[in-house]
Amino acid sequence: MLFPPCEPDRDEPRRRRFRPIPVRTLVPNVITLLALCAGLTAVRLAIENKLEFALAAIVFAAVLDGIDGRIARLIKGTSRFGAELDSLADFVNFGVAPALILYFWELHELRSAGWIAALVFAICAGLRLARFNVATEDPNRPVWASNFFVGMPAPAGAITVLLPIYLYFLGVPQWAPLTFLYTLLIAFLMVSRLPVFSGKRLGTRVPREMVLPVFVVVVLFVALLLSYPWIVLTLGTVVYLACLPLGFWSYRNYERIAAQAATAGPVAEGDAAAARKSAAPDERPLRL
Repeated sequence: MLFPPCEPDRDEPRRRRFRPIPVRTLVPNVITLLALCAGLTAVRLAIENKLEFALAAIVFAAVLDGIDGRIARLIKGTSRFGAELDSLADFVNFGVAPALILYFWELHELRSAGWIAALVFAICAGLRLARFNVATEDPNRPVWASNFFVGMPAPAGAITVLLPIYLYFLGVPQWAPLTFLYTLLIAFLMVSRLPVFSGKRLGTRVPREMVLPVFVVVVLFVALLLSYPWIVLTLGTVVYLACLPLGFWSYRNYERIAAQAATAGPVAEGDAAAARKSAAPDERPLRL
């Protein structure tokens, strides 16, 4: 036929439409995007020399980052897309934003050296996140290793590296070279092999008699954070840094127990085989 009819062929198979996405998979991603907005807003506030609000935005982004994964696992809304989005948001919120805040605040006094410190911190945050994504796919990783991070996590690194600004608001005099060295130290801790408590197993189950005390502690902590933010953040950072060796010792203890179990396993199997052999009847032919 020279001119085919305008009506489509009814026998032609219809194109497959995309499946609708459940709302439960969108909720964690929305929280992650809100955290990303907070991190980018912190950069703008730092440029405008509004450090108090910039630090508040970073803390708010860290809170959102801590709950989006838990909510995703709670409502069974985890996805590969959400994991990749979370990593990209963490790089901006806890790598780029704190580095720029420190540079605009004091590191710019050191000129190129201060910019190098900011670059190193941001790059170490990106490397730490990339290593975390690869480590989660390691099938040979022992089960108990999920209780630990390898290196300081990016949100903790962002909150910790801003300690000089907390002290500045408390009236402690600052020195740019000391901030430079401290920034490099936190960057090194993020890419190091230091085992750090993950805290993922905490808060999954609360005893019935501890529900009310937990409510009181959470409300008290939020009230103190809003009333005395710089004191709470300073004390929290110092306590966190002081607890890093505890994670290392606990990790070594797990390794020692696992090594003892691995060496005791073959011995126990050999003893069991010997016992079975001794219990079996002697089937050797008799001598003539």
